[in-house]
Amino acid sequence: MKRLFRPVLLPLLAAMLSASAGATEVKGLSMQVHDLATPFVQVWERNAGKPDAEFLRDFRSTIGARFPGFYDAQRFSGMFTPAQYENMIVKARAEFPSMRAAYEKKVARFTQELPGHIASFRASFPDYAAKTDIWFLHSLGEMDGGTRTLDGKTYFVFGADAMVKYHGDGDEAAFFHHELFHDYHEMECSGEPIWASLWNEGLATYVAKRMNPAANNSELLLDIPRNLVADTQKQLGRAFEDLHGKLDSDDRTAYAGLFQGRGGDDTGLPARRGYYLGYLVAEDIGKTMSMQQMAKLDCASARTAVLASVERLRKAHAASAK
Repeated sequence: MKRLFRPVLLPLLAAMLSASAGATEVKGLSMQVHDLATPFVQVWERNAGKPDAEFLRDFRSTIGARFPGFYDAQRFSGMFTPAQYENMIVKARAEFPSMRAAYEKKVARFTQELPGHIASFRASFPDYAAKTDIWFLHSLGEMDGGTRTLDGKTYFVFGADAMVKYHGDGDEAAFFHHELFHDYHEMECSGEPIWASLWNEGLATYVAKRMNPAANNSELLLDIPRNLVADTQKQLGRAFEDLHGKLDSDDRTAYAGLFQGRGGDDTGLPARRGYYLGYLVAEDIGKTMSMQQMAKLDCASARTAVLASVERLRKAHAASAK
């Protein structure tokens, strides 16, 4: 992969991440990093042996008050009642001892490795502004990494607990490059059609692979659920035929089957297969474009490229669908 230049590591970022309270600006960037993952350990420790109500009060005042839009049942649009959401916090407390060692190791690695991941990403995408605040926290099982829009503002969130659960102790470079690319890409198309999600996730996975050629499926998050790639390859013709008919749809069941690990659809095809299919589409388009050029496509141009690629791949794998 061609490197445009090799920037100096961001010297203030490592120091910034080590602070467990407040947020610190990085010189030359508008990004701030808020560490709420470390305070979770502290809240858990000082409430050992105390009732759940004491833990909840401490959690709310120490952690929840610093990111109230995130730790709020209301943002789930009725999926959870406030009481059910509090039960999720209590459950996270109960489960924490079994993951504590891995969690603390993940927190330390985040601190150590993020500056290098940002630097290497900017070597390939030097115009990456790193302007979206990062919130590093215990996500109560919700997410390993991604963005959340709260009250009209976008937040860049990393969940240490889900990183432990889904990533194990492997190399995190591909994961960080995937998520940093989402922050860089910022392509939002009206209506949230399937093709746009396919492009966003597939291109991020493709960039992560290009930047980390040795990354395996697990490190690329293409092994959730287990054997995702192998199971999709067995039905690749059917998978592209099904995808072809859904590209301009914004149906949430179709979306769930392609991009969520649970919920799925009634096709009999692997759940979350859209990540792998999107990767294959990006790989196909990447035969004639650099990843930098692909990242700059507007919605109309991206849609044209995606639809043409899916048609090519659908025809190429048509025989296996029979």
